[in-house]
Amino acid sequence: MELKLTKMGNSVGMILPKEVRRKMKLESGDVVHLTETPEGYKITPYDPEFAKQMEAARKIMAKHRTALHELAK
Repeated sequence: MELKLTKMGNSVGMILPKEVRRKMKLESGDVVHLTETPEGYKITPYDPEFAKQMEAARKIMAKHRTALHELAK
């Protein structure tokens, strides 16, 4: 798919087609993340670094479930 860059004020942007926004479940005002990969750049609706941090947190919470449960009382 080819997208054209458009001047937007002092910046340059691109318009995502409706079908792309629908498939990515994006709405006006949502944030996307640009990640550099060996193949180029990837635009995703989530932050891959945040996803890694959340996975680490889930593992820690599972490992210390009993202690966290007691602390929550």
